[in-house]
This record gives sequence, C-alpha cells and structure tokens, in this order.
Amino acid sequence: MSNTKENLFSPKNIKLLTAPLSRENPITVQVLGICSALAVTVKLQPAFVMAISVMAVVAVGNVVISLLRKTIAPRIRIIVQLVVIAALVILVDQVLKAFVYDISKQLSVFVGLIITNCIIMGRFEAFAMSNKAWPSFLDGVGNSAGYGIILIIVAFFRELLGSGTVWGYHVVPQFMYDIGYKNNGLMILPPMALIVVGIIIWVQRTKDKVLIEN
Repeated sequence: MSNTKENLFSPKNIKLLTAPLSRENPITVQVLGICSALAVTVKLQPAFVMAISVMAVVAVGNVVISLLRKTIAPRIRIIVQLVVIAALVILVDQVLKAFVYDISKQLSVFVGLIITNCIIMGRFEAFAMSNKAWPSFLDGVGNSAGYGIILIIVAFFRELLGSGTVWGYHVVPQFMYDIGYKNNGLMILPPMALIVVGIIIWVQRTKDKVLIEN
C-alpha cells in the first residue's frame, strides 16, 4: 500500500471542482435544482445571493456528512442528512436577514426551500457518504458553483431584457427608449426562465456532442 498522501489540489481533486461547471453541471446536464432557477432569477442580485447560499449549505453540509458518515446507521441516514441541511439553511437564512435584509425579503421562502433542493441531497448521498472531508468539500463547492453559474446567466438575461438593468443599474440608454425600445415584460415571468435554461442546454449540447443522448 502506498503511503504517499494525495495532494490537496491533485488532478482528481481539481476535477471535482471543474467537472460540475460543464459536463456534469447539476442543472443543464443532471437537470436538478430547476425550481429555484426559475424562481429567483428575475434579478441578478438575489440570484447571486441564492447561489452563494446554496454553496455554503452544500460545501459545509458535505463536510459534516463526510465526517459523520461512519457513525450514521444506514436506516436513519436520510433523517440525519435532513437535520444537517435544515440546520445550515436556518443559519444561512438568519445571516441573510441580519446583513442583507432587503435581498432576503426578495428571496422570500426560497431560502427556506433550499432544504428541498435535489442537488444537496444528491451530493450527500452520491459523494459525501463515501468520501473524506476535503474531496467532499471540493465536490460541494464545484456542484454549487455549477448551479450558481447557470442561475447568474439566466438572471443576467432576464434582468437585462426584462427591466433594462444589470445588478439594479440601468444599462439600456435612454435614447433607445426614445426611439421605441421597450423592456420585454415576458422575460420577468417564470416561463421565460425555463426557456432561457432550455436555450443554455441546447447551446451546451450543440458545442459538446458527448452530452447528446442516443
């Protein structure tokens, strides 16, 4: 048996961070976490905060589950996982209310609904229950980053085309409105989030043929 310790940022560990950004993206490839992608992407700012919140819950939760995995009886593992998620979600919700209250109001119940995000339970079950803490942390960061990138892309186009702003700042010049340009109200409706996600999936699979199912 080799006693060589694996480098913290070995190619295998780096892949845990980078693969979910493209070929293993939780939204566009695994089609998980779609509900929140539809709900919180009207504006860029709440989408960014939601992405950071999910990252905190998945990364820390993965580490906690990884450290506890050998002490958790198989028949109660789901209950333990839910307790860990609920505790972290409550903590994140309280932090948001304390430091970014206006955005926490915009996110409304959706922060609480992080507990139902399929990505989190999926990473606990598929990875943290059978791996050490550091790889589990990287896996959590990678998957939540892949989730967050899609949220931010969708929110960017919805806010720009729907409200004429980016991060709350007007970027469409006034003369465009003067010559007849109008914000597309359809972009701020939930169905357009689904359409934008669909376009991202189409573009990704067009560029990467490996992702096209037979």
